[in-house]
Amino acid sequence: MDRLFGTDGIRGRVNVFPMLPDIALRLGLAAGAYFRSGKRRHRVVIGKDTRLSGYIYENALASGLCASGMDVFLVGPLPTPAIAFLTRNMRADFGIVISASHNPFQDNGIKFFDSRGFKLQDHVEDTIGGMAMDPAWECAYPHPAEVGRAFKVEDAPGRYIVSIKNSFPPQLTLDGLRVVLDCANGANYKVAPMALKELGAEVVSLGIEPDGLNINQRCGSLHPDVTAAKVRETRADIGLALDGDADRLIVADENGEILDGDQILAVCALDLMEKGRLPGKTLVATVMSNMALEIFMREHGGNLLRTPVGDRYVVEAMLENGAALGGEQSGHLVFMDYGTTGDGLLAGLQLLRIMCEKKKRMSELAGLLQPFPQVLLNVPVRAKTPFVDLPEITAEREAAETALKGRGRVLLRYSGTELLARIMVEGEERQQVEELAGRIAETVRRVLG
Repeated sequence: MDRLFGTDGIRGRVNVFPMLPDIALRLGLAAGAYFRSGKRRHRVVIGKDTRLSGYIYENALASGLCASGMDVFLVGPLPTPAIAFLTRNMRADFGIVISASHNPFQDNGIKFFDSRGFKLQDHVEDTIGGMAMDPAWECAYPHPAEVGRAFKVEDAPGRYIVSIKNSFPPQLTLDGLRVVLDCANGANYKVAPMALKELGAEVVSLGIEPDGLNINQRCGSLHPDVTAAKVRETRADIGLALDGDADRLIVADENGEILDGDQILAVCALDLMEKGRLPGKTLVATVMSNMALEIFMREHGGNLLRTPVGDRYVVEAMLENGAALGGEQSGHLVFMDYGTTGDGLLAGLQLLRIMCEKKKRMSELAGLLQPFPQVLLNVPVRAKTPFVDLPEITAEREAAETALKGRGRVLLRYSGTELLARIMVEGEERQQVEELAGRIAETVRRVLG
């Protein structure tokens, strides 16, 4: 049987396998059975984003969990990192986030955190998923007096705001700074504006009117041009664009220039190195991060450790190597001193802190890294045949690497969730990069399309 869980939990179209209410109920039963031990009370935190379908999975999961003997704490719409924090803070056995992150409202997903606020290991997910999908598995239901209760946690947003503000030095204030904040009509639509205002910023808010259907719709980190335009219009100091579950950040500087995760990582890594707070001077990023980031770290006496694509792999490498900072080009940024998963608002506050401490504008800080031109192409395929078994594609890739003369990269991989081949080529000259990427894409299309 294929894995029920992907690289970031379970995800799919609402009311289509695997995002069916009966599967969510079975997951609740299975997770409750897996984590329950002894006679003590067990607890789980459940949060969600603003999708209309969130009610389906919230109720189904809660039903299964309560039936299995777990007490359920419902915190409502809150960012993914808030659920990770609350799971730790409330001493819960595990936490659940109902969200499809940057996907449109038609999709939804379910992901789990362990008691420390880290995403579950693969073998734990596989065990729970296997139990849920096995028709022969039956939950060992507890005595009727031992079933769980469900509670609403009314002060959950306030707890997270206090936590996130604690990452900002008490001697600093955001007074005098104008911040454009796009919450993508998602999970951070209440918390993020409030936190920034409490720290003194003048906040120009976008994407704070969710209706259950407009999450990520022409707003947020998927459409940072909206944030950039508002920055120019309002003459703001910075623009922060979050995604639906607020675990990623894309930035616009005061000129409306868009900065991706690599550029944010460079600013924050240099700051931590200067403070002696980047252990081993090591930054963790994925194979998708721009080669310029690798060169930047090397030129400043540090090093870049690369992982497969996916923030969970970044976090795993950070834990293994004792790293304090890691992230992805897409905007997942993990500050291990303050959190256990990507947190867009936390990353934004770290940038604002650096701006305040160094008394520099965002464009000055971000100018430290000039990314190499990079082209990303997606090609539909009929099957995910290993590229090493396809000599025509291998030859085209090798020809491109030769043409780049060691001053660029070629990366071929398959999407984890779709029948797509992803082609990335980067180098110093955009025209050459575009031509090489186009040739590889055409070969992939001919061989696998």
